[in-house]
Amino acid sequence: MNNKMGKLFVELVEFCGTLRGPEGGMWDKQQPHESLLPALKEETGEVANAIKNKDTLNLKEELGDLLYQIIFHPRIAEENDDFKIDNVLKGIIEKLIRRHPHVFDDIEVSSTEEILENWKKIKEKEKGNKKGRA
Repeated sequence: MNNKMGKLFVELVEFCGTLRGPEGGMWDKQQPHESLLPALKEETGEVANAIKNKDTLNLKEELGDLLYQIIFHPRIAEENDDFKIDNVLKGIIEKLIRRHPHVFDDIEVSSTEEILENWKKIKEKEKGNKKGRA
């Protein structure tokens, strides 16, 4: 990630904190996860529609709206002492590394099908480990 992109990401996270903070927006401060579900579904659908319609201009805008939803939820979770955005970022990076052993480990593959089969096996193993921890 280049420095400018990183700064913009941090700026968006901080912006969300401002909207949720003492001087922030009344509506923004009152939202729990559950009240944001309709907006999350709507934004996800709008991204999908932009992709289906090959509307890259709209896709750019809708991805921004969806990204904000993705920033908003960890902010609420942080306020509830559940987790932080850092945990979300670290978790997805670790998951993607685990699920790409052909890139980050010494696993050799010869086809996309083999990659998808490995992905499926790794995901099933992860789900099994989660059930064991629960």
